[in-house]
Amino acid sequence: MTMPTGRSSGNGAERPPRAVTRAGGVQSVDRAVQVMEILARDGRSGVGRIAKELGVHQSTVSRLVAALEAHDLVERQVEGGAVQLGVGILRLAAATRSRQDLTAVGGPVCDALAEQLGETVNLAVYRSGAAVNLYQAQGTRTVALHNWVGDATVLHATSSGKVLLAHLPPAQSEAVITGDLERFTAQTIVEADALRAQLQEAAVRGWAVAEEEYEEGLNAVAAAICGPEGNVIAALSAAGPAYRLGRGRLPEVAEQVRQAAKEISRRLGHRPEMTG
Repeated sequence: MTMPTGRSSGNGAERPPRAVTRAGGVQSVDRAVQVMEILARDGRSGVGRIAKELGVHQSTVSRLVAALEAHDLVERQVEGGAVQLGVGILRLAAATRSRQDLTAVGGPVCDALAEQLGETVNLAVYRSGAAVNLYQAQGTRTVALHNWVGDATVLHATSSGKVLLAHLPPAQSEAVITGDLERFTAQTIVEADALRAQLQEAAVRGWAVAEEEYEEGLNAVAAAICGPEGNVIAALSAAGPAYRLGRGRLPEVAEQVRQAAKEISRRLGHRPEMTG
């Protein structure tokens, strides 16, 4: 977009400002974005079908497609054929992901959730058979808990681990479930059938719980964080002493954690209506 200020023409003379019709410019940008969202949803589409969905003339979509093609944001296999997203989208996505990693995007949400709950909040990812904590936020009421950042914790006895385990490929998940599960407390689930049932329940309701399974007196609840393609890439958890984060409070806290995880997913580019 040309800014309405004078620019040098290269020979020392100043070019006059170019008029910009704000309403028309914004509308064109909005329609161009809609075109790309339609292609992201459908894979590919004809100009006529896109025009019909947007409620505009086919020539309008043709001009939008031509502009997007000039920047490699859309492409066609044959001239006049169906339109699909182009390689330019990958270039933009790579630039975005390199700047906004999971902790940078999720950190502020974790901080806000910890303040809201008054408990410890952690962000964890799956790495080499364990849940590795990348970020931790402390609530104002938190009793000095261990700093889990950088620690690798087991999958079967932690809430974050269960969320990640529930969304691993089936063969990989089964290898853990049927493996030699270590018992940490009297509450640790080490029976394959019981653990499998709990993971299935977690997948259905959207959150997993660990009640004094990794440490006595410590309860936790976690929910999944999704990436742009809809796959689970991390888990968000809240943990606290069992006397404060008891069984009666867990569902309420779980819903707050689930909403916070959903917000992180949204900030990472996850659009449920586009992936589901």
